[in-house]
This record gives sequence, structure tokens and C-alpha cells, in this order.
Amino acid sequence: MTRNFVSIKPHDSLHICMKKIVREKVNSLIVSEGKKLVGIMTARDILWTLTKKPFIDLKKIRAIDIATRKVAVIKPSADISEAIRKMQKLNFRRLPVLHKGELIGVVTLKDILAVEPELYSEIQELIDLRGTKRKLERTSQEWPEIGECENCGTLTELTNTDGEMLCIDCANKLH
Repeated sequence: MTRNFVSIKPHDSLHICMKKIVREKVNSLIVSEGKKLVGIMTARDILWTLTKKPFIDLKKIRAIDIATRKVAVIKPSADISEAIRKMQKLNFRRLPVLHKGELIGVVTLKDILAVEPELYSEIQELIDLRGTKRKLERTSQEWPEIGECENCGTLTELTNTDGEMLCIDCANKLH
């Protein structure tokens, strides 16, 4: 688990978030208010926003406006296999770690490989499956009713919006 994770406040602008992602060389930011987990935002979330609304002012959008708020978490007492199972089931690459409701760290695929490098093949399957799943969803004529939102990553009912599979909340934000 990484205890020195990079975090932002819910009211921080996307401009600040992007600067932090570049400066810290990370792909995700934990959105927190003190020790309370509020959400998680990835560089992909920001790119998605820029793609859908290219002329938007990044200084006017708050982190909480695009962050995933329904975040899967894990307890610090969980073992590596539990973390991997949860990541595989939900198709996530990182899980915030909560202890008695307080955010204490984040466990990532990279953290797991640092401790157990022999798990590379199992984790590689997770990464490959995630990419394959996205490709299949984009080319499929019949869209699944339940799946991972391509914008926020929430596991929920999806709708096809402009060729992307989105949860209702993300689809409504675009229109």
C-alpha cells in the first residue's frame, strides 16, 4: 500500500489537478476532504472531459464534478489475493484503503508487483482483459445492461451515448 498518495480537494479545479498529475507523474488522484475519501479521479477522466467538451475552461470545473464518487475500497487487513480478486471483479487498477472510515493509503497493481513479482502473469491478465473488454464494448452491436462506465468506472447500468458506454449520471452530464 502507498501511504504517500497524491490527493486533491473536491473544490480544486481541473487545471490544478492536471498540473498535479504532471508534476507528481501519477495517473490518478484521490479526492479527499481531510481523512475522508470523497472520490477518485484519473487522467483518463480529465481527457474524457476534454474530448467531450474541448473548449471548456479547466479552471472552472471542480474535481468533484468529474471524479468517480462510488469508489471500491479495501481494508488494511486484507491480503494481496483479496485485493487482486476485487480489482479483477471490478476491473480497477487501484483501491483506496480505509481504516475505521479514514483514508490511510492506496493499493495499486504496482504496489502488489513490488511485494509479489511472481503475480505478474495474473495481474497482466487483468490489464489485458480490461483493454479487450473496452474494445469489444465499442464494436459490439448489443450493449450489456450492466458494466463499467467508460467515463467514471462505476459498475452499473449503462447506456450507449455517442458510441461510449456510460452510466446515467455521466450520460446526463454530457447533454
